[in-house]
Amino acid sequence: MASSAMQILAFALALLGVLGATVATLLPNWKVSADVGSNIMTAISQMQGLWMDCTWYSTGVFSCTLKYSVLSLPAYLQTARTTMVLSCMMACLGLCLAALGLKCTRWGGSHRAKGHAAIGAGGCFILAGILCLVPASWFTNEVITTFLDSNVPESSKYEPGGAVYVTFVSAGLLLAGGVIFCLSCPGKREGQLDYTSTSTSTTFPDKLLQQQINQEQIQRDQLQPDEIQQEEPLQEKPLHEDKGTQQFYSPSRVPPKDARAGYSLQDYV
Repeated sequence: MASSAMQILAFALALLGVLGATVATLLPNWKVSADVGSNIMTAISQMQGLWMDCTWYSTGVFSCTLKYSVLSLPAYLQTARTTMVLSCMMACLGLCLAALGLKCTRWGGSHRAKGHAAIGAGGCFILAGILCLVPASWFTNEVITTFLDSNVPESSKYEPGGAVYVTFVSAGLLLAGGVIFCLSCPGKREGQLDYTSTSTSTTFPDKLLQQQINQEQIQRDQLQPDEIQQEEPLQEKPLHEDKGTQQFYSPSRVPPKDARAGYSLQDYV
């Protein structure tokens, strides 16, 4: 019961991590402008994401421009794109394996198969979390380095945006879900006593109970021949008669011929 609750908790954490990583990949605010200027007619906020750059003007107009050119992008931005997409794919694969490895579900095969699926799901979640940490850390380092550079003008300085923080949180959730899934593996401690599943939905305690019943039946079958051998001499004792003893019968039980032979001639006169 405890392992099932841990698996459900890990599945919920991983699901939140997948949603967070997907949203962070699509958000355009990976870095936002620190201070563009005080002119009321100029843009008051600029933000850049993995796929587009957006500008919010003081008039309320919000415009975005897609990044069509891949070769013109810096290395850290291209790496962030690739790793975030791979992270989302690995996390989705982990969700599919986790659904098969949950102990509270009926699908997924035997306990051993569920254990393997749970370990695979945990590995996918851990790998997805690492793939989230790499671009978020590299992207944050580039933004901070550029911000601290005195040669960069104030209008070109940016700060880490909300998408970066969402990526860090999603990575933590994926790592936590993956570790919990690996630790709560249902087939890890029961693998030595587990057997292959049958067509019925027999649980592991039922198998142990059936095994004990079979052992008791075998012991009873072994004890029955010994009891029969002990009872046979007791039944034969009344059949053996002592030759030195004389049997006496009442006249009513003596056969007729024996009764006539026992009377003398004087009894008939």
